[in-house]
Amino acid sequence: MERQLPSINGLRELLHFKPIDLNRRRARLNSASTIKDLRRIALRRTPRAAFEYVDGGSFDETTQRRNREVFEHVELVPRVLRDVTTVDLSGSIAGSNFAMPVGIAPTGLTRLMHAEGEMAGARAAEKAGIPFALSTMGTTSIEDVASAAPLGLHWFQLYLWKDRNRSLALIERAASSGYTALMVTVDTPVGGARNRDIKNGMTLPPSLSLKTVLDASYRPEWWINFLTTAPLAFANFDSSHGSVTEQANGMFDASLDFNDIAWLRENWHGKLIVKGIQTPDDAERAIAAGADALVISNHGGRQLDRAPVPFLSLPVIRQRVGTEAQIILDSGIMSGGDIIASIAAGANFTLIGRAYLYGLMAGGQEGVERALSILASEMTIVMQLMGITNLAELTPQHIRAYPTLAPLHSKGPQILGAKAPSPKVT
Repeated sequence: MERQLPSINGLRELLHFKPIDLNRRRARLNSASTIKDLRRIALRRTPRAAFEYVDGGSFDETTQRRNREVFEHVELVPRVLRDVTTVDLSGSIAGSNFAMPVGIAPTGLTRLMHAEGEMAGARAAEKAGIPFALSTMGTTSIEDVASAAPLGLHWFQLYLWKDRNRSLALIERAASSGYTALMVTVDTPVGGARNRDIKNGMTLPPSLSLKTVLDASYRPEWWINFLTTAPLAFANFDSSHGSVTEQANGMFDASLDFNDIAWLRENWHGKLIVKGIQTPDDAERAIAAGADALVISNHGGRQLDRAPVPFLSLPVIRQRVGTEAQIILDSGIMSGGDIIASIAAGANFTLIGRAYLYGLMAGGQEGVERALSILASEMTIVMQLMGITNLAELTPQHIRAYPTLAPLHSKGPQILGAKAPSPKVT
C-alpha cells in the first residue's frame, strides 16, 4: 500500500461543522429525527406526573403495548420501477380537505404538558393543513382555540353528559365558533383505571407534594410556565376538585346508547364522527344512527385493557360497512410508516395523540410542528420506496404480516394482506 503526505485540502473538504444554533429550543427539536426522539426530549423536560399521564395506559397497559406491537410486525410491500418523483398526501375527510392523512386527536389536560397547550396544537395543525380536535376536557376554551387558528380546520370532541342541556350548550358554542365536525366519544361509560396517574396523584389542581416539587425543579422551563400562566382547569365547563378519573366519571354517562347518536344527529348540522368503535356490529349501527365517519379506536389503550387492536379490527369493519363509509384509525401510531400501513389496511384517515403530545412537551408549538414535519417526511419517503404516488393507490396488498407473527384470528380476514375492500379515497 503506497502512502502519501496528508492532503490539507482534502481534509478541509471533509470537515464541515454545523454552526452553533443559539436558539436552544430550535436546536433541540432539529436534533429529533423521529417521534421516539421527541419522546426522549419530552421525558427530560416534563415532570413525571404530566409525562406519564400522556405515556401511560390503563390497568396493566396490555392494550397499549399490543397497539404498537402490531404496527411493528407489519411489512410494507414495495413495487419498483415506478415514477415516484411527486407524491401527493392530500385527500378529504368529513367534508373537508387535508394536506396529509393525519389529524390531531382530542386530548385532555393539554396545558399540563406544556403551557402553550391546545393553542400550540391548533396553530401547528393550521400550518400543516390538517384538522385539530378539541376535547371537552381541554384546558383552552372552544372560542379561544378557534380564534388562535382562524383559518384552521376545527373539530370538537364531545363527552355526552347526563345533563343533555349542558351538552347541547357545548355543541351550540362549537357551531357558533366555526367547528365543522362533532366527534362524540363512545368508549367511556366510565373512566379507565389508569394506575400510573393514581400513583402520581394526578388531580386538578395538581397535588404538589415535596416529591412533585423536586421533580419539577429539574425542569425550570415547565415550572416557570406553570407558575406564570393561567391556573390549569377544564376550560369548557365548571368542575370541582378531585382526581381526573373522579371528575371524568362525574361527566361520563354510563347510559349512553345509539338513540343518543340519533339525538346528536338531529341537533348537530355539521359532520358527525363517532369515536371508539371496535366491532363491525357497532360500526354498522353507528352509521345507521347518522354517523358520517367512524373512528376505530381503543382510546390508545387508556380505557378497556385487552381491548381489540384497531389496526386488526379495521379490515373486518371495512368489509362490513363497505367502501363508501369513512373510517378514521387511531391508537398506537408513532411514524409515517404506521399511517401509510393504516391507509393500506382500509382507513381513510388517521389521528395521533401521544405522538403530537411528545412534540408539545419537547418544545411547545414548534415541537408539534416538528412532529408533523417528521411524519410528513416519513410518509413521503415510505410511499416513494413503495412505488406509490397517492393515497388512492394503497390497498391491502401493499401490507402483510411479518412471518414470525403468529395469526391472531383463526377465522375472518387477517389484517395483513386481508382482502377487505379498499375504501373510496377522495
